[in-house]
Amino acid sequence: MPRGRPLRQSQTGDAEEHLLIEEAQRDPARFANLYDIYFDRIYAYVAHRVGSREETEDLVSEVFHKALANLRRFEWKGAPFSAWLYRIAANEIADHAERLGRERTIGPPPQAEEAGQEEAQDRSKVFGMVRELPEDQRTVLELRFIEGKSTREVAEVLGRSEGAIKQLQFRGLGRLRARIGGKHA
Repeated sequence: MPRGRPLRQSQTGDAEEHLLIEEAQRDPARFANLYDIYFDRIYAYVAHRVGSREETEDLVSEVFHKALANLRRFEWKGAPFSAWLYRIAANEIADHAERLGRERTIGPPPQAEEAGQEEAQDRSKVFGMVRELPEDQRTVLELRFIEGKSTREVAEVLGRSEGAIKQLQFRGLGRLRARIGGKHA
């Protein structure tokens, strides 16, 4: 199967994707098919969020390593396999941002570096808040704002109506707004 080729969607779910996952759960060597399909999308998602190619490659490697290690525990819950991978990637990015915040030197940094640190810490806090959202809201926000997908594209990926996606986005943003407002108040 060629890299990045979109899988066929059906009314009852993605049968082809489901079959590939079941095969990989039985034989981990078959995970290569899933890797080939999703690598480009996950790489682009991570690259958009982190600073360097080296960091991106390390994080993407960790995403697929964790996905393979936990594949036997993956269960269909109405969201596609890609949503599971995006969630792993978002968690890795948030953990990476937290590690960066802790690894900074203690000396008084220049003003520009302080602003960068504050921004990284703010991002880390927001990623943490996003991780705490209900799964469907978190997935919609990640696909919309991190991956940059349109409402229609998210609806297609998740197999839901555009109205449902807009409602999930509205609720997720409302929860974040309330949490951020509560933290700064």
